[in-house]
Amino acid sequence: MTRKILVTSALPYANGPIHLGHLVEYIQTDIWVRFQRLQGNECHYVCADDAHGTPIMLKAREYNTSPEELIERMGREHRQDFAGFHIAFDNYYTTHSEENRQYAELIYERLREAGTIDKQTITQAYDPKMGMFLPDRYIRGNCPRCGAGDQHGDNCEACGASYSPDELRNPVSVISGEAPVERESEHYFFRLQDFEAMLRDWADAEQLQEEMANKLREWFEEGLRPWDISRDEPYFGFEIPNAPGKYFYVWLDAPIGYMASFRNLCEREGIDFDDYWNPDSDAELYHFIGKDIIYFHALFWPAMLHGAGFRKPTGIRAHGFLTVDGQKMSKSRGTFIMASTYLRHLNPEYLRYYFAAKLTSGVEDLDLNLDDFAQRVNSDLVGKLVNIASRCAGFISKRFDGQLGPTLDTPELFRKFTQQGEPIAELYERGEYARVVREIMDLADEANQYIDEQKPWVLAKQDGQDDKVQAICTMGINLFRVLMIYLKPVLPRVAEDAEAFLNVEDQDWDDARSPLLDHTINRFQPLVTRIERETIDAMVEESRQTLAQAEAESPSSHLDNNPIAETIDYADFAKVDLRVARIDRAREVEGADKLLELTLDLGGDVRTVFAGVRTAYDPERLEGRLTVMVANMAPRKMKFGTSEGMVLAAGPGGEDIFLLEPDEGAEPGMRVQ
Repeated sequence: MTRKILVTSALPYANGPIHLGHLVEYIQTDIWVRFQRLQGNECHYVCADDAHGTPIMLKAREYNTSPEELIERMGREHRQDFAGFHIAFDNYYTTHSEENRQYAELIYERLREAGTIDKQTITQAYDPKMGMFLPDRYIRGNCPRCGAGDQHGDNCEACGASYSPDELRNPVSVISGEAPVERESEHYFFRLQDFEAMLRDWADAEQLQEEMANKLREWFEEGLRPWDISRDEPYFGFEIPNAPGKYFYVWLDAPIGYMASFRNLCEREGIDFDDYWNPDSDAELYHFIGKDIIYFHALFWPAMLHGAGFRKPTGIRAHGFLTVDGQKMSKSRGTFIMASTYLRHLNPEYLRYYFAAKLTSGVEDLDLNLDDFAQRVNSDLVGKLVNIASRCAGFISKRFDGQLGPTLDTPELFRKFTQQGEPIAELYERGEYARVVREIMDLADEANQYIDEQKPWVLAKQDGQDDKVQAICTMGINLFRVLMIYLKPVLPRVAEDAEAFLNVEDQDWDDARSPLLDHTINRFQPLVTRIERETIDAMVEESRQTLAQAEAESPSSHLDNNPIAETIDYADFAKVDLRVARIDRAREVEGADKLLELTLDLGGDVRTVFAGVRTAYDPERLEGRLTVMVANMAPRKMKFGTSEGMVLAAGPGGEDIFLLEPDEGAEPGMRVQ
């Protein structure tokens, strides 16, 4: 029986580009969706940009644009990146939509009428200069446990302690640099604890991964607490009905974006929305997410849906984080790779294949080892899979005018391949992609071994062996076809090119059972090529330079809230050579809104440095001033020229950037201790 399935991936936040860490989830989801469609199931895949919240509002303010313009631009970039990796959304939308507003208000009103929304006056940190309440992530200070400086408002990265923002020592707003004050405000809370019994039953369902179910049980033991679903103005989002100045917290309307995106698709395609979202629906609903947002998807979301009279998810599938070469993605090492950077250098199908080869049904982290990546692609796709077709296609084209034979040379081997279709399908269904790849590559080894043993190149030189050569090569081509059908969810474009070579229409899973006989194929063209290490190195280097340039041009980076960089010891820090420099010349850089080109004199040694201080300084007023620079930094090529060092500056950003100045009496070239 045909299944009706609705699938979503978590919504990417609309304040930055897509990087390879994001793509783990979308590739994982897309493979599962393509598999379901290949099985003949009715499977819809929707997603959207998560477009609300304080970070969006502040990022737009930084760039002197409106939040609407910012999210529209990011939406276009996200769609382009996803398309580049063949992510087959049926609809990619935005949470800043009328459909999302309607469903957010509907769910809220139903929860309120059911008595599961309370009001409560709370005390929060308030930035008097900016006139806004501060989320925890916008407060920094000294850890109340270990005293480490520049720590988040809710946890310390130095000692791991958790605490509330009011416990921070010397707290400051990362937006204005001002010390926050405490101020009261009335907020709206969702009574999550009212749904504990329902959630306990739901958490034990077979559809949840074991790690996720265990985590939920821990949260139940800790006790469920009311969830603050409101935020005060100024805030970019949806205003709560009959509550002026109060807005839905972004995490309330973000998952509702799944419903809104699907509603938008339904209106366009004539699909019955209620068939998928009413409590008695026989359709299946799956969410693919990262392990960091399990709490929202496995507690708040099903509770909200249940309380508002909608169906709960059939299953939630969480995955781990991506590391590169065994470490967190690093901007300084060039391993924080954007999707667009990758696409300029490498075939997207290679990454799809490598991720599939590492993904399991669990929530373990996944490592992209760049050497292993190249080796696996070259060995598996080039050396094994495509090699089967290339070894046989030439004989069929040259000796038999592209005509496959009427029989297979070894039918029992073909049956072995087709009998593997059912267990491979079961592995796809469970999300065990690594085992799928392993099973298929084992079959590819068998196919290549068969060709090695039959040696059609030897038989072709012997009289009277044409029928045998044709049967062997027909066999090889058919084994290749079966494997390409099995890999079609992972390698959709390679599969499409293989179908063109095989001269067949769009194939589904069951087509693997019947061999192509007495069939004309087209001349073989290379389907994949080897990865050279030089190509990977070029991608990493471009990533390093692009990110450095982007940070130099950005209005400020203080809102990005990136984790603290890798630690260094004193010997590393001692290598930094700080020198007094006189700014002989300063000029604006054409095509860069935030950069100034500075000509610096270090006492006879003249350097050119590009500095992101244009928003704070008039170039003419800088000339003749002394500043401090890193004199022994390696030159860095940028779009606008080569930067031969770095000037030191401080401040929250925008107009509040302050170049460091040496003490009175300092001379150019003098070392700063």
